[in-house]
Order: sequence, then C-alpha cells, then structure tokens
Amino acid sequence: MIVECVKFDDIWHKAKSNIGEECLHSTYSWSEGVSSVVLSNYVGKEIVIEKNQQAPAIFFDNVDYPVWVEFKDYVKKAQFGSVLRSENEKFTFRRQVLAGFLNYGNEVGRSEIQFMYQVGAETRSFVFSFEVLSTKLNYHEHWKTIMEDIEREYRMLSLDYMRRTFHGSSLDADGDTPEIVWWSVFASEQKNFIKACKNIIDRPRRRLHGKETYKRADKLTFVPSCIENELAEHRQNSSHLYRVEERVWTNDTQENRFLKFALGQIADKYETLKKRIEAVKNASDVMKEDMQATLVTLKHLKRNPFFRTVGRYKGMNQESLVLQKAMGYSQVYRTWNLLRRSFSLNDGIYRLQTKDIATLYEIWCFIEVSHIVKEKLHLSDEDLEHRNRVEMNGLFTWNLGKGEHSSILFKKDGMELAELIYNPKSSEKENCAIGIKNWTTPTVSQKPDIVLQLTKNDLQQGMKITYLFDAKYRIGGKDKKGVDVPPEDAINQMHRYRDAICYKDCQSDALKKEVIGGYILFPGNGETEDVEASRFYGSIKDVNIGAFPLRPKDKHNRKLLEQFIEQLIAMKSQETVSRVIPQKGVFVEVDNRVLIGLVTHSGREGYLQSFIDGNASLYYTDSHFPTAIALQGLHYFMPYFKEQGIRDVYEIISMKIITAKEAEQTDGEDGTDDLCLAFGLRFVRRQYAELHPVNTSLMLNNTFIDTTFDELSEIVLS
Repeated sequence: MIVECVKFDDIWHKAKSNIGEECLHSTYSWSEGVSSVVLSNYVGKEIVIEKNQQAPAIFFDNVDYPVWVEFKDYVKKAQFGSVLRSENEKFTFRRQVLAGFLNYGNEVGRSEIQFMYQVGAETRSFVFSFEVLSTKLNYHEHWKTIMEDIEREYRMLSLDYMRRTFHGSSLDADGDTPEIVWWSVFASEQKNFIKACKNIIDRPRRRLHGKETYKRADKLTFVPSCIENELAEHRQNSSHLYRVEERVWTNDTQENRFLKFALGQIADKYETLKKRIEAVKNASDVMKEDMQATLVTLKHLKRNPFFRTVGRYKGMNQESLVLQKAMGYSQVYRTWNLLRRSFSLNDGIYRLQTKDIATLYEIWCFIEVSHIVKEKLHLSDEDLEHRNRVEMNGLFTWNLGKGEHSSILFKKDGMELAELIYNPKSSEKENCAIGIKNWTTPTVSQKPDIVLQLTKNDLQQGMKITYLFDAKYRIGGKDKKGVDVPPEDAINQMHRYRDAICYKDCQSDALKKEVIGGYILFPGNGETEDVEASRFYGSIKDVNIGAFPLRPKDKHNRKLLEQFIEQLIAMKSQETVSRVIPQKGVFVEVDNRVLIGLVTHSGREGYLQSFIDGNASLYYTDSHFPTAIALQGLHYFMPYFKEQGIRDVYEIISMKIITAKEAEQTDGEDGTDDLCLAFGLRFVRRQYAELHPVNTSLMLNNTFIDTTFDELSEIVLS
C-alpha cells in the first residue's frame, strides 16, 4: 500500500510555522501481517514508523492523498471500506490495483484506511489507523480546549455521525445517553456482545429448583419424614400417589432473565436506529451490509429455543456476582451498562465522531465573544437570559439554534444592555424564522456568524448599535513580520454584510443602514505588537472592518478583542454614529443638543393636546426667551408637561419670530404685539415609554433646560 502527497512539503512547513514542529506527531497502528511501514520525506530520507509509537504526522486537513494498494494475482475482488458512499466511490479496483484518493476536508482526529478483499471464498480485511491533524491549530491541545468549552456550555452539541474521523471518549457520571452515543458505543461492543450471548446460550448457568410431583411408593428414591404415616396407611395400595418435592435443574434464573431482557432491548433499539441510518443517502453499501448482518444475528439469538424456558425479567433484588464476574454474563452486563451511561470527549477507548473543526471553531468563537461581553459588562450568570437552544438536526445530532433562537440577552436590574445572536439569516422576507426583527436585505440573503447588538439610551431610548463577527477557520498567509493574516475573501465579505444588511423603519417604511462594523475571527498567530501594527488590525480604526486572531490558550492576542469590545461598550452612541464615514458629497452631523421646554394650555385650540398625542408641529415661547440659550446648533426639542415630565423627541425644522397675536391666532384687543420665538417641529421618536419627571430646579425662567442627550440621565428623576 502506497500513500502519496504531491504538496506535502508545503503543507508540513505551513503547519510547522503555525503550531510548531513539536506538535506535528501522530501514532500509527495496523492489522496483523505488516512487514514494515516507511515514511520517505522530501530530501529522500526514510523514517521507519513503529506500531503504536509517535512518528512525524503524514495526514492533514484539506489535503489530497492518492492511495494505491497492489494485490496478488489470486485476489479477484477488493473494495474500500468507508462508512461513506462518497469515499468508496473514489476507489476503483482494476488489474490487481485498488486506487483512489482521500481528502479529509475540515475533519480532524483519528481515522482509518480500511479495505476488504476476497481470496477464494474467504473475505479478508486490512486496517491502517492514524491521526489527521490541523495545519492551523494544535490538535493535541487546541482541539481539546475547544471541545471542553463547547461541552461546558452545550452538552453533546459537538457530536456527529458518519464522519471520516473519530475521537476517544470515556465514561461520564453525569447526563443521559443520546442515541448517537448509544450507536457509536455499541458499534465497538457488538462483536463481543454477540459472542458473549452465544457462549451463555451454549453453556448457561442453571440452578436447582424445588418442584412438587406425585409418585407411587416404588418410584420413591427417598422417603421424607412428612409422608411416613401416609406411606404406612396406604402400604396395601400400590397405585396410591404421594406428593413429594424434588430438586431439578432450571434455566429460569435471574441472570438468564436479564440476558433475555438485555438482548431484546438492544436488538429492538439497534433495528430502530438501523432503519434511520439506512435512510441517509451518504451511507455506503459496506456499512449497510454490516448493519444487516448484525441485526440478523441479534434477531436469531432472540428467537433461540433457550429463552422459552426463561421467564420475564422483573429486576434485581440484590447485586448478582454472576452478572459481575461470570464469563459471558459479565460482558452482557457491561455492554448494557455502557449503553445506559453518558460519555465525555476525554481520551478513552470508545469512539465518538464530532462535527468538523470549522463548525466547532465557529461555535467556540460565539461562546468566547459571549464570555467577553459578560465580563466587560460586569454581569453574573443570573444576569444572562439564554434564549438560545440546541435544536435537533438530521437523525440524532444537534445544532445550535439560529437567529432569534440563539439569542443571549445581557441584562442588569431588568435593563437590557446587549444581545448576542448566532447565525441569523437576513433576507427579503419580513418574517424569516431565523432572522432578526426589522432586518432585511433587498438583494440576496445574508447570514453572518455572530451579531453583537449593544443597547444605548443616550441618543434614543433602546437604540441598538450593531456589530458583526465572522469566524473563519482559515488563514490567508503571512505578512512581512510573520503575522498570520485573514483570507481576503473573508474581509470582502464583511464589506458586503455592512452594505447589504439594512434596517427597515416600521413607521416611515424607509431603509436605513444597520451594521456599524464587521470583524473576522480567525485562528491566526503572531506577536501582539506585530498584530497591532498589521494592516488588517489597523483598518478597524480607519473603516471599522478588520480582523482579530483568536485561538485557544492565546491570552495575549485575545486581549485585543477584549479591549475592543470594552471600548464599544463604553462608547456613547452619539460618538459611534459620528465616526461612521459619510458618502462623498454628504455632510453628516450627529446632533446631541436638545431643548426641554414647558408646554401648557394656551389660546390656540388643541395646542396642548397635540403634544400629548405626539403630533405637534409648532412650539412657541413667551416674550422672555432666555438669552443664555444659543439658538445656533439647537436641533431637538422635548416638551415638558408640568408636574408630569418628558417623553417625546421632536426635530426643530425651522425658527422664526412672531407676535403673540399670531401665535395665539387671535384678532383685535385680545392679542398683543409682544414678540416670541416659534419652532417648527417634526416628531422623531419616543425617548421614554412613559412620562419621566425632571429636575425643575435646573430650568431657566422655570420654563427651559438647555442640555444634551448624554446628560438626560442626570436631569431625569428616577
């Protein structure tokens, strides 16, 4: 068997620069009969690989490996033995050579090259086992950290099935056994379980059982004392039957009843899951044939005449040493217990398959961002409202819910501070099931990985400032200082998200820009000082598009993301919006100044009511407007209702000087010629849901407060 890799030298050096040569080792094992395994490197040096010993890694993710297996002339049939149909279709057997290629994509972990061949009427198989490593992360260290972090937040979310790689797992005292774990564990136990059942049926453990019977006197081998008088009374009657109890051997023991119960339970469960797995299009014929053979064997054992003499299992009154130690019984009891237990992805002898590393990295980044936001907002676990949930995907695996199904709300004293959302999908459909309320994309659907919305109240009550993070399990190369850089297409994707995702105002039905900035999270490496000087990091300050290297156990570069999110939380929304780059030819000024003015009943009909209803179009002052209030730069107005408070925000669209007679719309002597100031108004928003009282001691002439939105919290009374 020969395995080649055309670009192996480049792959090796790439992995070496990313994670270090000391981490690029693997252990290899194989079936019996192998004479030698040799690795030939690019300089022509040959390295002998020992079984179950560490050696240089050969297999990496996203790399093509052509495989040739040469057979002797007497082998007439050979095939690749993967559980995946697509893998088997890559291999063909011609002229005594089985040839094909392998590419593990983003799947890392332990894997096998398995093929079966026929010699006469006998089918033989060969297995070569190894580890598939990542070129971007240290599989032996980083992968384990990612798995532990995910399992801590979302138990069993990492698991998958029908993958090309697997990982060692061990018993766990907590949790239930999902069906996927049941199936994976039984796959490694089924041969021993079936063998143990056959051994018990051939040589069962029996016990002596008291049985009542009626016999004539000449058939009695032993005369119990209890029938001596009866025997003397009927000694003349040779046909009289005497009731006696004799000891006979029986198979109806507690242990055999348990065997009947366990075999039936496991066979039924196996049949149910087999039907579900066979429905998967990607299941190979080799796997289907193996499952069918196992099911036939289990059913045959269930129908064995031995079980006709065994009763129904009713549980154990006490521990059974037979089940724990006797040959055969102990294996059945062990398998049954294993299938009832939960497992964790720690090193162990049991195989579990997981999602590909790209998906795991994406979920892990979501968890990391949530931890940082929680830390920088100084919140506890009780302050988090987890709306996110794990949802069923496929046969018996799970995915993290998407859109509003994966929301984490960060609250303090009942006030929403931030929201984190995983994988929302924005489309032209207004009621997308996994979208975000009021989000839309007029062109094509957009699906960012992580959405962070910070709630600000300085410009507008409950205003949400949106930032996007996209996790990419890719590295675009290195810059001149040796710092890993993100892929160019990923950065371009951030520009697309910011331009494509819009907010649809329900009141005006107008489209508005939603996303402030977009940032790539990728498993890059480099010195923190060099990362800060890199182009992809500097662009965050210039255009709010950039990237952060984020990998497990890299605390130094993680601090860059921590500091950035901390700045976003601390920044006022007025400052955030003012930093947005305007379109050429457009001058954008974010106004922060607001005038609070007393509104009372006047001679004008409906004047006060228009403010109460939130549809006022004019506000006028008396003739004593304070000269301390500068009219220049005054753009917003909030009406104050005496002894009640403020609520609505209006934009000042015009100013003019009128007489009191014009303001009150009166004629003749009822009006005066005193001059007053009139503001033309347009309703903008409701700053507060209810009227909030203010500190009236700050009012000029008991009528006006000249302030800013930032200072409203100091003026409004709680």
